[in-house]
Amino acid sequence: MLDEARYLTFDLGAESGRALLGIVSGGSIKLEEVHRFLNEPQRILNRFHWDTVRLFAEIQAGLARCVKEHPGELHGIGVDTWGVDFVLLDKNDDLLGLPYHYRDSRTDGVMDRVFAIVPRNEVYQRTGIQFMQLNSLYQLMAMRLSESPLLDVAQTFLMTPDLINFWLTGAKVNEFTNATTTQFYDPTQGGWARDMLERLGIPSHFLGNVVPPGTILGELHATVRAQTGAGPVRVIAPATHDTGSAVAAVPAAQAKGWAYVSCGTWSLVGVEWPEPVINQRTLECNLTNEGGVRGTIRLLRNVMGLWLLQQSRQAWARAGQTYDYAELARMAESAPPFAALLDPDEPSFLKPDDMPEAIRAYCVRTGQRPPDGVASTVRTIIEGLALKYRWVIERLEEVTEQRIETIHIIGGGSRNAMLCQATADATGKRVYAGPVEATALGNVLVQALATGAIDSLEEGRTMIAESFPLTEYEPRSTDSWDEAYSRFLGLLTV
Repeated sequence: MLDEARYLTFDLGAESGRALLGIVSGGSIKLEEVHRFLNEPQRILNRFHWDTVRLFAEIQAGLARCVKEHPGELHGIGVDTWGVDFVLLDKNDDLLGLPYHYRDSRTDGVMDRVFAIVPRNEVYQRTGIQFMQLNSLYQLMAMRLSESPLLDVAQTFLMTPDLINFWLTGAKVNEFTNATTTQFYDPTQGGWARDMLERLGIPSHFLGNVVPPGTILGELHATVRAQTGAGPVRVIAPATHDTGSAVAAVPAAQAKGWAYVSCGTWSLVGVEWPEPVINQRTLECNLTNEGGVRGTIRLLRNVMGLWLLQQSRQAWARAGQTYDYAELARMAESAPPFAALLDPDEPSFLKPDDMPEAIRAYCVRTGQRPPDGVASTVRTIIEGLALKYRWVIERLEEVTEQRIETIHIIGGGSRNAMLCQATADATGKRVYAGPVEATALGNVLVQALATGAIDSLEEGRTMIAESFPLTEYEPRSTDSWDEAYSRFLGLLTV
């Protein structure tokens, strides 16, 4: 076992990316920020694309800074990103087109076209994945419906982190946690649902080998080493889906009875489970079965998270009203509670031109008085998120037949004290907030497991709990929340 192990982690989110150096030593773990950069998708004509080539340039810049400013041996490099998005490569390993953003409009109406061929119930029984129009399945189907010639010439399918790993090493594989987000991976059978794709007229020959998190992919390619000054560092696939990495870092002391909210642009509300849970009730609740580390399943529900607040803040900034998130939280504390309620998963919130206006229109449409200003809008968003968390937690307790005692809020949302307290009050459960950098920590833990620096996931979680202080929130009076919840159920969009 190594006395000190150093791992570079690249965590790419919807708004930004970071390179952080994780140091595992003496039963503790610490993170040092190396590089931070924006992730700025580009609108080109009527399409929405990721600027993935620039992101790779930032990754190389981060690696070069680590070599220069944090000298010492690196024992691994790991990359995690969001899910569902992918690229196709031709026989020469060149990109076939620009990588699409999951909020691009090409998937509008495509789900119904899929269900006309493969019924909705059958798609779920095969994949166990929550229905969202942004899933890879509907992106591929949109290409088939538009008769894209790329499907015929493609030789390789890579999810976003798979592509970055290929550019880093030359190894072309599909990592498990991200593959499961596509909605054409069968977690029960343990492989791609090729026959389902073929019924839809979608080729499957370009799907590759699926490898588990913790797989050592190989050493840095010579071109990357020349560009960055790095040596022959091993690249390790962590849980390449950012939520998979974040859940690996949940500092849960007990084996059972806890749930997590990985809270950022999206809120992923779920439990860690030993096997897929795919039945009529999980279908009705639109719960998802995504891959986790060490053969586990992340049984969860994707909730439209702080996206509502992020987009509202941008809309106010365009109008000349600039606020930081701490200021918005303070303002919301003074607004009247439960003035209006919203379901954050309302479809009109997915990609509106003006989020505050979309919220106002939603309230009018549902017979409520709209929020009357910035503070009231922020409070409405936070209360809506907490109420939706309660609904998901209750459904998870129902389908697992297990009482959830505590909730761990991890990620950027763990810094939002109002949201954390609202979650405790809405659910009536104790909430532990932190760590903020859960995704990077989980990435480091899987690398440490792969190289033998730690012996078990439980050991790593204990190290995180001892290295990063948590904030505890006890539920306060819940009567008003119970009344609001009864009204919320009448608005619910399952």
